[in-house]
Amino acid sequence: MNASTPRTDPRIVRTRKMLRDALVELLEEMDIEKISVNRLAQRATINRVTFYLHYRDIPDMLDKMADDMVEEFKSIMKASETSHVKDKDAEWPLMVSLLEHIAEQSRFYKVILATNRTTVFTDRLLQLLKSLIVVKLEHAEKFVEGTGIKREIAIWYGSSAVIGSIIAWLRMDMPYTPQFLAGQFALLRKYVKERSEGL
Repeated sequence: MNASTPRTDPRIVRTRKMLRDALVELLEEMDIEKISVNRLAQRATINRVTFYLHYRDIPDMLDKMADDMVEEFKSIMKASETSHVKDKDAEWPLMVSLLEHIAEQSRFYKVILATNRTTVFTDRLLQLLKSLIVVKLEHAEKFVEGTGIKREIAIWYGSSAVIGSIIAWLRMDMPYTPQFLAGQFALLRKYVKERSEGL
């Protein structure tokens, strides 16, 4: 094992997972304001002292969970960029990977994205999508200039449309596969681009 790579104690990972799972269960039942550290610790079958070894309070826990979510997405993005395997049927392989990740943890994402219980996760994901769209627009600067659409508004619109579609997909119990949904996103992008070039 590489000595420079820090390794998290498995007990810490296990405890945080128990707390995360307990929080998801409670958020399925009630608003975040009604969740106390006592209630969360009881649901996770740990004591309050153990909770405070990991987090200052529930907002701190949410913030760290949101950081973890963003890191997971960045890790998926990095793996997708470095992958040499090309799927000719996947027009947007990165989006397929992100949607597959969301589908695999759908219970978690339904609670944190598809309900109005907490906004920190949606806000963080929106920031991440904005950064992706900025990169896409840098490769398609002529498209933005040719339409008369302000670059900033294109970023707002694109990131909000993607996250809104993902939230709707979760709320509808994912009626389409990640591959199909990513393909639909790709078709929409292609249609908008062709329309703008035809103007």
